[in-house]
Amino acid sequence: MSLLPYYSVNTLEAGCDEAGRGCLAGPVFAAAVIWKNNFSHPLLNDSKQLTLKVRNKLRQMIEQDAAAWAVAQVMPAEIDQVNILNASFLAMHRAIAALNVAPALLLIDGNRFTPYSSIPHVCIVKGDNKYQSIAAASILAKTHRDEYMIQLSAQFPQYDWQQNKGYPTQKHRQAIQQFGVTIHHRRSFKLESE
Repeated sequence: MSLLPYYSVNTLEAGCDEAGRGCLAGPVFAAAVIWKNNFSHPLLNDSKQLTLKVRNKLRQMIEQDAAAWAVAQVMPAEIDQVNILNASFLAMHRAIAALNVAPALLLIDGNRFTPYSSIPHVCIVKGDNKYQSIAAASILAKTHRDEYMIQLSAQFPQYDWQQNKGYPTQKHRQAIQQFGVTIHHRRSFKLESE
């Protein structure tokens, strides 16, 4: 089943999604994507449903062909201050603010959102499986975050971030117990296993 190209006809929509909410380390990333009218791609889908190769191919296409796109992040220290849900909304707000075209409607993946400026929004559960602009945002958020964590892993190889991207794998938790936490860990999260 192909994803829908738009939510509301003749409305400049920005799809928004985040990546990295459940991680123990690294920023949460978000992206906003405004699609060109009637543009679609058959491979577009929720980033979690795609292979690494397809995600990277689609990232290039999105960055080249979207009417506008932006990626933003909220660092671990900020996440610890405002909590991960609010940090996810903040990352989306930053991505929307960075767009070089102002959208008339925001399509938000999920069931909650803090309103942004005076732009109306619609929350869509599993939106990255339904609308192409949200799927595109999920791909940008994930690929940019994964790239960031792979670069970070060169400085901290013991945590295996090049593989787990900061998620709570057994190897990651064992490394935290053995080597302690870094400035890239989210101290408000439960970092060690029982």
